[in-house]
Amino acid sequence: MSRDDVILEAEVSMEKNLDYMTHEFAAVRTGKASPGLVENVDVQAYGSTMKLKQLALITTPEPRLLVVQPFDAGTVQEIEKALRESKIGITPNVDGKIIRLPIPELSEERRKDLARSLGKMAEEARVRVRGNRRTALDEAKSWFVRELSYSGELRIVLAEGITASEAHDVKFVFK
Repeated sequence: MSRDDVILEAEVSMEKNLDYMTHEFAAVRTGKASPGLVENVDVQAYGSTMKLKQLALITTPEPRLLVVQPFDAGTVQEIEKALRESKIGITPNVDGKIIRLPIPELSEERRKDLARSLGKMAEEARVRVRGNRRTALDEAKSWFVRELSYSGELRIVLAEGITASEAHDVKFVFK
């Protein structure tokens, strides 16, 4: 593995971690309707487990309302059941072929819990980025030892610049 491959692999894995963190943040119920809140709910339909976004159109006609319109009206009951059993804590209202999900106001206690859980999620993302940095540095050190033994030249690969920018992105997304 070359020096550029080590850096590229570290950048790619850190970007994936940031994308994952952003996706996880989008799924947090903050009091504002967001399709990301329910799009990955697993629904038992057509004999298999599918994501809700594959079975229905999810819209936000109002800031505190999600509307789920199944592509097939026969899946309304399965979608309703999946939404009731999911961990989002919102009771679905079935209105013919559509399902309405009213998003309640957040209480002060819920806001504090939300801030704590988001802080934990951000810290987990930071830990994953640090793990990526550690892996990249270990690979760079092993590459350095191989290069030094083969060519006698002094070459150094630093992943610190990558990690500093990625850590800044974590802080920026969290704020």
